Amino acid sequence: MSAPAATTAHPTAPRPAETAGGTFVSPFQRLATLLEGRAPGRPPIVMVVGEPRHPVPDFVGPALQREIAGFGRYPAIRGTDAFRETVAGWLGRRYGLDGRIDPATMILPLNGSREGLFFAALEARMSSAKAVANPAILIPNPFYQAYAAGCVAAGCEPVMVPATAETGFLPDPAALDADLLARTVAMFFASPANPQGAVVSRAGWLDLIALARRHDFMLLADECYSEIYRSVPPAGVLEAAATTADGFDRVVAFNSLSKRSNLPGLRCGFAAGDPAFLARWTRFRNMAAPQVPEPVQAVAVAAFSDEAHVEANRRLYNAKYAAAERILGPVFGPVTPEGGFFLWLDVTGLAEDGFDAGEAATLRLWREGGVRVVPGSYLAAPGRDGTNPGADFLRVALVDDLPATEDGLSRIADILHPALRGRTRA
Repeated sequence: MSAPAATTAHPTAPRPAETAGGTFVSPFQRLATLLEGRAPGRPPIVMVVGEPRHPVPDFVGPALQREIAGFGRYPAIRGTDAFRETVAGWLGRRYGLDGRIDPATMILPLNGSREGLFFAALEARMSSAKAVANPAILIPNPFYQAYAAGCVAAGCEPVMVPATAETGFLPDPAALDADLLARTVAMFFASPANPQGAVVSRAGWLDLIALARRHDFMLLADECYSEIYRSVPPAGVLEAAATTADGFDRVVAFNSLSKRSNLPGLRCGFAAGDPAFLARWTRFRNMAAPQVPEPVQAVAVAAFSDEAHVEANRRLYNAKYAAAERILGPVFGPVTPEGGFFLWLDVTGLAEDGFDAGEAATLRLWREGGVRVVPGSYLAAPGRDGTNPGADFLRVALVDDLPATEDGLSRIADILHPALRGRTRA
């Protein structure tokens, strides 16, 4: 499989087209290369990885202790009855599904959503009825790297679908041509989007579901940020699918405890939706995928049975977004997305000496202020026109406590404001 065409290179940072072990290079590896040998100008503040640093919920330790004997057994690939029933109940409450999710056939535990998203690409390819020489998987651009990894492992062409300001930072399905859709076996779609935080409406989900059914491909909906929102809960793909005549056909949603419950190290999530797809996938996973330990599933049962810690979590993030508006608003204009916990900052005009605008701003923030962020181009890839939709952006993770976050945001404002002053914003 050939990688997308590269953009202009410079000696210190590999382009998205360069591969490691047959897949795209990790943005964090690329960031380490960019900053290698460059000392921070102040004590570092790391605003890079989407790793929540809020407190671990109190129920985690007791739940593990109660079920600790389960670490001495191989768990079933389908998970425990309690796990599946609890997740089905949560989906019903969250999305008003009124018992439409059958816990026996429509729920599978995952070792975090990343593992599931990767393996789902393989199953989508294997179970597709399309006899095409060059199957494709559609990926939002910018994108989560697991999508591309699964696509490459499945032997499919990763087709990057732009998610820019012009399309509301979500892929526009109307821009996809019929020839491409004829060879598409799956589409990844994230809402809230990573990194932009855009949210698709229920009507938008219905359009995507109709597209998937019309062109016979799987819609793989990444909803791991679904509970990190400002005020209005984002619509879910299962919520939309439940209103259609064909129910959950060709639709699978992915979620996890990493973001909603501050448990990225637990590695526990779920897939839910199309029972026929999940049945085939379960047979494959039973040979290839790691099972989720029963004590870990017990923590998930506790987590999906409690909303108080999730509401407290949202309040912490929303306080940090209020700080971001106060500190960065005078520099960038409105910065708060509908969902997620990232800032997607437009630094158009800062490109210099072979570095795109995001890279140049990243270097400046590190060398002058010790603030570590990610260039937007490292989270995206060149599209068919050769341009990288992340090149003029920075991703900033608001995962630390409020004082550290305010410190980092103030350094960003102080360093970038002089360079951006007078710029005309769209």
